[in-house]
Amino acid sequence: MRRLFVLGALYLAQGLPFGFFTQALPVKMREAGVSLELIGLSSLLALPWALKFVLAPTLDRARSRRAWIVPLQAVSVVGLLLLSFAPDDAWALVLAAFFATNLFAAAQDVATDGLAVDVLSREERGLGNGVQVAGYRVGMIVGGGVLLVAMGQLGWSATLRLLALGLTITTLPVLFLREPPRVARPSTTSLASLTEATRRPGVATWLTLLLVYKLGGALATSMLRPMLVDRGLGVAEVGVLLGEVGFGAGLVGALVGGALMKPLGRGRALASFAALQAVGLAGYAWLAAHPDTALLHVLVGAEHLFAGMATAALFTCMMDACRADHAATDYTLQACAVVAATGGGAAVAGFLAQA
Repeated sequence: MRRLFVLGALYLAQGLPFGFFTQALPVKMREAGVSLELIGLSSLLALPWALKFVLAPTLDRARSRRAWIVPLQAVSVVGLLLLSFAPDDAWALVLAAFFATNLFAAAQDVATDGLAVDVLSREERGLGNGVQVAGYRVGMIVGGGVLLVAMGQLGWSATLRLLALGLTITTLPVLFLREPPRVARPSTTSLASLTEATRRPGVATWLTLLLVYKLGGALATSMLRPMLVDRGLGVAEVGVLLGEVGFGAGLVGALVGGALMKPLGRGRALASFAALQAVGLAGYAWLAAHPDTALLHVLVGAEHLFAGMATAALFTCMMDACRADHAATDYTLQACAVVAATGGGAAVAGFLAQA
């Protein structure tokens, strides 16, 4: 249980700034009159998440995952505190700061993913990934929903300081985790390690499946927040909708999806949960043409529920595809495919919505 708690806290720590960047910031930008094109393109500031595979071989050679996690979190906290003193309309500075925060968070994610593969057995991975996705979704909803409400009440600077405090608290548990012994690997170039990882049998097909699995969801959900603003919902209303309905449904979905991995099996769970998520996403298209406040709550809940289930199943299969002595590299390579699909879909979605 201690291992699951530590991993849940670390993934929550990742979700906090990423949720604020992807969910709260678009609402703030739209309210300030920023165009949908720029809002969509701002998602490209998450590029470090798509390129973090470059760092993975270096972290795999380290004897300790914690030796990377704690300093990276500390740098992110300091950066957010400094940003809290900047004007809230200095968009160039704000976006540059979030690019740096994404860079540090992406590196921390590599170390955390490696730690998760190190400490979880195959039998534990379903539940472990349920906790992982639940923790990350808690962070996403708190960062993008609860902090959005706080921003409407407390202002920009105070909200950034709350975000920094959240990162500090969620980093503390890893200080007390006893890591399994790891043997330092011989020094090799990142290119050599990545080439070896991509040449394994079946990897190209699996990475293609990951891209397709996540692309549709990104196209459908990235413009949801601006759509809600355009429909007349205020900042606080959007925050309540995502922070309460989305939070509860996503949390339940992740835990249910993780628990169902063992009885359903990997392949059946992936296919079933993807079909359910497609139904939830189709509801957003219908809602755009038929505004209905009551139905909006149902659709947000259903989409978050099914997305949590699908993501838990996908991450479990990604862990299964990792080699024990290359865990960070193998997992990160797969995660980058997921981020590339998500970021690319979000960037294109802004232009499709504006058309």
